[in-house]
Amino acid sequence: MSGLLAGKRVLVTGVLTDASIAFHAARLAQEEGAEVVLTGYGRLSLVERIAKRLPKPAPVLELDVQNAEHLASLAGRVGEQLGEGVGLDGVVHSIAFAPQDALGGNFLNTGWESVATAVEVSAYSLKSLTMALLPLLEQRGGSVVGMDFDAQVAWPKYDWMGVAKAALEATTRYLARDLGDRDIRCNLVSAGPIKSMAARSIPGFEELADVWNTRAPIGWDLADPEPAARGVVALLSDWFPKTTGEIVHVDGGVHMMGA
Repeated sequence: MSGLLAGKRVLVTGVLTDASIAFHAARLAQEEGAEVVLTGYGRLSLVERIAKRLPKPAPVLELDVQNAEHLASLAGRVGEQLGEGVGLDGVVHSIAFAPQDALGGNFLNTGWESVATAVEVSAYSLKSLTMALLPLLEQRGGSVVGMDFDAQVAWPKYDWMGVAKAALEATTRYLARDLGDRDIRCNLVSAGPIKSMAARSIPGFEELADVWNTRAPIGWDLADPEPAARGVVALLSDWFPKTTGEIVHVDGGVHMMGA
């Protein structure tokens, strides 16, 4: 078998539609030789239907990252799909959520309960997911890759999700610090905006995304998730063996442009 991920086993979260970065990361991972397991939350039948559009069949496991029982059983359920004792080589964390009152320009009025939900689901879950899968990842060493949206600046309408992404970036660095001696790398891909289902849930998304129409020096296509997905697959591969705690920007260059 040939390919960038030949012989590797990868778990991908967050596949909800075939317009998502997670779907294309799963597709490319399969095309590069990986065996892929998906997780879904809530609408599992939808995820299973979308999974059929991948090049090869991929099992779908239920995972609510706020559910302790789901997390506690995850390694065992993944092991059942991949085979006991074979381990896991990679994890794609593509999970984020904020209640509506935490987005859209309501920053000053958002209550703690909504903020706590945004931080738990969008940032803390990177730690809880990684630790749930640690028994599989530490068998062979592995790569954890999360999906980020540049948290260096304040974006229109992004509000507490922006704060949650800043927490995600910090969480990645601490995971990289504490798991390095187990040969587990933790990195993020900071992608430009994509017109996905997640994007449609952000009030004012078009205003935010319009920045890319004028400020991306090499251009950016809001309808093309593949560049970001390629970044994910690259970080899952062995071509970044000593890169950890890093944020790789796949955003057309917008992150480095001045006023």
